Amino acid sequence: MKNNTSLLWLRQRSCLTLLLAAAATPATFAADVPAKAPAVDLAATQILRRMTDYLGSLKQFSVYTQNTLEDMLDGHRVDLDASARAIISRPNKMLAEQKMGDGKEQVFYYNGKTLTVCNPADKVYATEPAPGTIDGMLGFVRDSLGLTIPVADLLYTNAFSLLMEDVTLATVERKAVVGGVRCDHVLFSRPGVDFQVWVQDGGPPLPLKYVVTDTTSCARPSLTTVLSDWNTAPAVTDARFNFEPPPGAKRITFAPAKKTGITNH
Repeated sequence: MKNNTSLLWLRQRSCLTLLLAAAATPATFAADVPAKAPAVDLAATQILRRMTDYLGSLKQFSVYTQNTLEDMLDGHRVDLDASARAIISRPNKMLAEQKMGDGKEQVFYYNGKTLTVCNPADKVYATEPAPGTIDGMLGFVRDSLGLTIPVADLLYTNAFSLLMEDVTLATVERKAVVGGVRCDHVLFSRPGVDFQVWVQDGGPPLPLKYVVTDTTSCARPSLTTVLSDWNTAPAVTDARFNFEPPPGAKRITFAPAKKTGITNH
């Protein structure tokens, strides 16, 4: 979606296949079949608002995510998987531990003053002064450092207005089950991107699955995140968000952010 953090993961992947153009349809026929106007279903937006309002109201929470990024290799789809566990303490603290399939681990520490990213296996870390809120930090991480944090789109305090920006289609798809939990499945579309959310039906309106699809690419790649193990009252102190270099760790600098031509939140 426009200004969407998850979409950054997708558009960095180039489309490796070409599609043949379809034969032109006579203009007279096109005039006889006008395009159906897109619709925004109030029920879908209400489900999204309940979810974002609830997440925004939480002072602290932790969540586990399993992330699958669709990629293309020599014309074949290849899924890239990573998992992460995040702890949020509003308004200005976050800890995220991300594990990749190659055995690499990356840990983000944000304490309201500095952001540190540590690669424990490589015994290196980088630290930068950061804005004083989670919202500001997410923008700084994306724009200045070229990094992404899983489901960052849902962490903003004004997530609803950001997600709904330029939306042209919003529908309630159906009831679904994610991780054994009954959910409302909603679909939204805006120029360049579709996104889907599965929101717990009954109990707290927690997101249990989130899919972002790049509709500008011929390959239609998606980033799928399954969210589980929610804890809305984790036992965590402020000290948990402070970084202490492990023995033998070397401080390095962040690499300059790559220019992708994409704007995000």
